[in-house]
Amino acid sequence: MKKILSSLPFRLVLGVVLGILAGQFCAAAADAGTGQAQSIGTALMNVVVTVRFILSELINFCVPLIIIGFIAPSITRLGRNASRMLGIALLCAYASSILAALLSMAAGYGLIPHLSIVSRTEGLKELPELVFQLEIPEIMSVMSALVLSVLLGLAATWTNARTLTELLEEFQKIVLEIVKRVVIPVLPVFIGFTFWGLSYEGTITKQLPVFIKIVLIVILGHFIWMAVLYLAAGIYSRRNPLQVIRNYGPAYITAVGTMSSAATLAVALRCAKKSEPPLRDDMVDFGIPLFANIHLCGSVLTEVFFVMAVSQILYGDIPSPGTMILFCLLLGVFAIGAPGVPGGTVMASLGLITGILGFNESGTALMLTIFALQDSFGTACNITGDGALTLILSGYADRHGIQKQDMKIKL
Repeated sequence: MKKILSSLPFRLVLGVVLGILAGQFCAAAADAGTGQAQSIGTALMNVVVTVRFILSELINFCVPLIIIGFIAPSITRLGRNASRMLGIALLCAYASSILAALLSMAAGYGLIPHLSIVSRTEGLKELPELVFQLEIPEIMSVMSALVLSVLLGLAATWTNARTLTELLEEFQKIVLEIVKRVVIPVLPVFIGFTFWGLSYEGTITKQLPVFIKIVLIVILGHFIWMAVLYLAAGIYSRRNPLQVIRNYGPAYITAVGTMSSAATLAVALRCAKKSEPPLRDDMVDFGIPLFANIHLCGSVLTEVFFVMAVSQILYGDIPSPGTMILFCLLLGVFAIGAPGVPGGTVMASLGLITGILGFNESGTALMLTIFALQDSFGTACNITGDGALTLILSGYADRHGIQKQDMKIKL
């Protein structure tokens, strides 16, 4: 029971529930018509919008740090272990994420207009002004952080800069601790205050049935994409993919419980090793740990559909196809370097959400919330899909006469 109460999903749900109830209380106080009740409701909402703004500034400040801290070290690691198989693995991971994103985008254009989303803002209450505005500017823009990460990683590899490489590794550990100790703990509070405001306005209470439909559609999309991946892997490798996927039950369940690819890695390795053959032992030792960090097809699929739905809910329309295609292509890059922590993909891509799609604080908060509430299923899709990509690697190695390597990882 203690683990359940301290888990991130429980705290997120608690924040959502308390936020909605508190927002309804303040809304009722504002509608009561008495001066004292209205003043209490207004005072509470002043605190809510101010705290939410400060937490939003803190989270946004961390975004460039997360990008540099994870993408740059990932490139240096790849450079130190550069090989043909590594290039194939990267291509497979990126292609899987991009194709999943495009599939999700197509589903979004086909389904979201028929979900009875009410985007009218008539009758919504206005939030009060901030008590004070504490701005925390980012150290650089998101695109600057992305370019800097790529250049630092490549330059460190080209020059064999061991000191910089070690520094980037240490910086990644520091950023990961910031995510674990600062960003993740404040998320339930930030989300609670956000839903407080949305409930006060009347937005979230009108759209709750739509959120449930959206989550169920996304989970169905995960299973469809996993089926596509394993079918393609079986055709390419000329092996039965059912011999792999039938062993992935424990990994899927573990990912649902942990919401972390890194935490599920040991279980995923065990599941993959039970699939030898058709998986090659050396490809399992090489591919499973690598894909756990760079293959986030489920998270990407989820985020694309969610940003389209949230845009329709809050702003009244879905982004144009050109904008969404650009978002999908860049999201695939961000996903490769995203941290393997709950909500890592959406956290790393917040700059894309605000910069390309133009989301404001309410939009990003709503994205963080509904993404985090189903993140365990997205992670499970990522982990299970790794088996399909490893099957592709095994087939490629056999087709091109690549000899087995002694790369066993002790579990």
